Formats: sequence, C-alpha cells, structure tokens
Amino acid sequence: MIRKIFLPSILIILTYGFWISPDFKEIAAGVAIFLFGMLSLEEGFKAFTGGTLERILRNSTNRYWKSLSFGIVSTTIMQSSSLVSVITISFLSAGLITLAAGIGIIFGANIGTTTGAWLIAGLGLKVKISAYAMPMLAFGIIMVFQKSNTYKGLGYILAGLGFLFLGIHHMKEGFEAFKSTIDLTEFAVAGYPGLFLFAGIGIFATVVMQSSHATLVLILTGLAAGQITYENALALAIGANVGTCITAILGSLSANVEGKRLAAAHLVFNVITGVIAIVFIQQFLWGVESISTLVGIADDDYTLKLAVFHTLFNITGVLVMTPTINILVTKLESMLQAKEVSVVEPKYLYDATMGFPDTVMESVRKETLHLYDNALEIIAHGVSLHRRDVFSSADLPEIVEKPHKVIDIDIDEVYGRNVKVLYGAIVSYISEAQTHITSEYSEDLYSLRLAGRHIVEALKDVKHLRKNLATYMVSDNEHIRAEYNKFRLQIGNILRELGDLRVQSEDPDNITILNLDGLKAEIEEIDVVANGSLDHLIRENLITEKMATSIMNDSAYTFDISKNLIDMAEILFAARALDLREAEQDIALNEDELEQIIEEVEAEEKAQDR
Repeated sequence: MIRKIFLPSILIILTYGFWISPDFKEIAAGVAIFLFGMLSLEEGFKAFTGGTLERILRNSTNRYWKSLSFGIVSTTIMQSSSLVSVITISFLSAGLITLAAGIGIIFGANIGTTTGAWLIAGLGLKVKISAYAMPMLAFGIIMVFQKSNTYKGLGYILAGLGFLFLGIHHMKEGFEAFKSTIDLTEFAVAGYPGLFLFAGIGIFATVVMQSSHATLVLILTGLAAGQITYENALALAIGANVGTCITAILGSLSANVEGKRLAAAHLVFNVITGVIAIVFIQQFLWGVESISTLVGIADDDYTLKLAVFHTLFNITGVLVMTPTINILVTKLESMLQAKEVSVVEPKYLYDATMGFPDTVMESVRKETLHLYDNALEIIAHGVSLHRRDVFSSADLPEIVEKPHKVIDIDIDEVYGRNVKVLYGAIVSYISEAQTHITSEYSEDLYSLRLAGRHIVEALKDVKHLRKNLATYMVSDNEHIRAEYNKFRLQIGNILRELGDLRVQSEDPDNITILNLDGLKAEIEEIDVVANGSLDHLIRENLITEKMATSIMNDSAYTFDISKNLIDMAEILFAARALDLREAEQDIALNEDELEQIIEEVEAEEKAQDR
C-alpha cells in the first residue's frame, strides 16, 4: 500500500521538477546514480558472502560488545546500514542470533553509518571525485561481464563506488546551479518548530529514497552550496537518522515475529535518539564546537561539523539505550507475540534468507527438526506410547508390557495439521533456494530434503502398522500380544536413542554417525522372519495364519519405520561440518558389513547352544 502511494507521488514530483527547472534534472540524476551505485555495492558484497559473512556473524554476536562492534565494522566497510539490517533480520528469523544480539548490531550499524558523512564531508565535496569515478566504472563494468563470481563481485563493487562518486558529483553541480533558483534558507523556521519541521523533511526524504546516505549527501551538498542553514542541516540529519529504519521495517514484512521485533527496536532507538538530539540541541552544538576546536576543524567548515554532530548524537543514543536492552527485549516480546495457528506453519523459512547460503542451510535444518518434533507425537501415539515415557529414564520394556489402552489418535487429521503443510513448505523452500545458492551447497541441501522425506515415510508406515497393532496389543492371545509389544518396544527404543543422540549432536566433538551403527544392527536382529521366531509360533500353533501374515507385514513396517528414522538421524544429528561428516561416513559400517557382523553373532550363539 505504501509503495503504491509513494511511486505515483515520486513520479509526479520528478515530472514537475523537470518541467520547472533544468537544473533539477542534474540533482535528480545525481540521486538516481548514487542509489544505483548503492545497489551495485550491495550486489557486489552479496557475491562475497557465500557463508563467510554468516559464519563471522554467528561467532561475533555472543556478547553485546561483539555484536555492537560487528555492526560498526560491517557498516563501515559496506557503507550500507540497510544491507546490514536486512542480513541481521534474516539471521534473527532463522534463529541464528538472539534478539538482543540483533539489537546490538543495529546499534553498531547506526554508529558505522556515520563514517559515510565523514567520507563525503572530508573528501567528497573538496575534490573532483568524478575523476575517480570514471576509471572505477570502466574497470568495474568489464569485470561484471566475467563468468567468475569473484570477478563479478569485484566488478559490482568497483562500479558501485564509481556510481556513488559520480552521483555525488552531479548532486554537487546541481545544487550549485540550483542556488539562484530556490533558496531553502527562505523557508527556515527558528527554534524548535524549525528543528521538528526540517527533521520531518529529513524523514520523508530518507523514506522516499530508502537511503540515509543519499539524504546525508543531499544535506551536505546543499549545505556546501549555501542552500540550507547549519541549523537546518542538523535537523535534516536527525530526520535522516530516524527515516533510515524504514528499510528494516520493509525488510521485516516477510520475516517472522523476531524480525518484526528487531525492526520495532530499530524504530524505537532511532526515534529516541532523534528526540534526544532535538531536545538537547544546544548541548550538542556546544559539544560539536568543542570537538571541532580540538581537532582543528575551521569555524566555517559546516560540512565537517555536521559529520561531527551526526557521529556525536548517534554515539549518545547508543550510550543511553544500551542499559535498556534487556527491558526493550522483554517489552517487544510481550507486545509482539507469535500468532497461534490451527495448522502448524514454518518457523524458520523466510524469503529474506535466500541470498545467504549458510543461513539457508541452517534454516532448513532447523525447520526439518521442527518437522521431526511434530512427527514424534504421531509416531509415539501411533504405537500407543506416551512421549513422556519414551524420553524419560523409566524402564521401557516394563512400560510396554503393562496393560494399556490404545491411545486414541486420528493420524490423518494430526498429519494434515502438524506435518503436511510444514513438509510442503520445506520442499518448496529448498526448490527455491537451489536457484540462489552455489553448487557446493546442493548436496547438503538435497540431504536435508531427504531427511524430511524419511520422516514422512516413517509416518506413513506408522499409519499402516497401527491398523493391526491397535487390535493385537490388547489381544487375549499372549503370543501375538508379545510380538506387537516387541514392535512397540523397538520403535520406542529408537526414539529414545535418537533423542539422546540429538542432545549429543549439539556438541561438535561427538561423532554421531558411528553411534548409529549399533541401532542399525539392532533392527536387523529383531526381524521376526529372519531370526526364526515367526516359524516357531506357526509350528507350535500359537498364532493363526492370519496373525502370522499380519506379523510378517507389520515386521516390515516396523523395520522401515526404524530405518527411516535412523537415516533421518544420520543427516540431522550428524556432525554439521561436511568434511567431518564425510570422514564419519567413510568409517561407518555399510549394509554388507552389518550383515556380516550379524551373521557372525548368530553363528556364535548357535555354537553356544550346542
């Protein structure tokens, strides 16, 4: 809705500006070139993410000072607080960082973005930067057309810098020519009304251009050309700082509730910082004069003084807000709560994460674990076991042997509500993600998709197993009852073992694939057909032919359930590092080796019986 209103408005303003003044064209072209340069820069930096930026972020936000430093450094390097904000929201949505860490990064980004004002004020308006722009554009465009992603990324960065410099040059020239046409100083309003008026103009300009950097360039170039007064420029800078959070707000629209909380925190921080700057404007002016005198900034060098002011009030905002982070987090979590839904929806899959490979992998892994958690209810209740018993320290064989009523569960209904939509979302997300990430991630992404399929296949087999199990587990025939209790015990043991392995998998030093070999051998040994127990029941007439057929079929279902769960665990609970996982798989037992070990054990047991 916002975009539908703003686009026609911008087009009308531009058309009117072009009609009344040819000098306006140069300013508008400068802004357009500058914004296009920012897009090119962002595209270039994305080419170099490839997991590196994500890993740095994950390891750099476990403490507040780290997250604050990351926000400062990354924004200083990228010269785009918008890109840093979008990345932070995507990681928060994926559950990779906490809300407090995300707020720290946003605070740091606000300090880091002030370096742009220093670069423009100290360099951009004092030298003919268009001279640097042309070589950058020439080299950059050539590199953009190369096949290598690295060269393309460098090309976009060089071209982006070239367009930034060229845009600044045209805006500067436009304001110089425009000076005789319109003098904004005529609209100056003294006192606080003027401060709030120009702060509002700064907010509007930043919302329209989606860039506080672009607004700052307009302010600095207008100030250098004498189009606005020093006090007007300060108010515009405050407004630009508040308006920059619009990018985070728009980026959070496709994010989960955590992303929306971060965008709200960004808005709260910028508004409070802006109000502090306006209310204490005289104190800030005194601070700017003191710092300018200390570092040798000339009395009439208002562009550098504006850069000092921009830095000073942002640092003040961070100092004021830092002690309130925990309170802010608590308030946001209580005010913005996840909506309750009758159908389980994805918790970690969001379009905002598509451009970052490591985030995509972690999002899919977490969502598949979410799928598994929802499937556990169906699997456990499907074989009439309570989850609290399965994951407790109680003796599972004793629990299974106790007389129980069949747990009432509509597998189709629960599957449709808790699993089907979630699994479909994972498959769709993976299909879309494969068009955004490099081939080196494709194998792992395919494995995660396979893990989801193993979970769904296990559920289908539980549905088939339950048909006879619900009848025979309460049968008066103790022999058939014992066989179906074995099926229940096997599945219960698998769930319990996988629960333990899942906890162990959080420790990167555990080699969990090897721990699954014992489970593989165990499910092979329990095969009632292979181990001869079914033949014994038939020969002794302990069960009917119909019962025997049911045991044969359901034994296969039990084996498939167990195998699908183990195969799923090999993917989800194994070491996350690809090289370590491959090493584990190299030394893990394959099917032939497992079969050989089982045969040797059976031979030893027969020899002992003799």
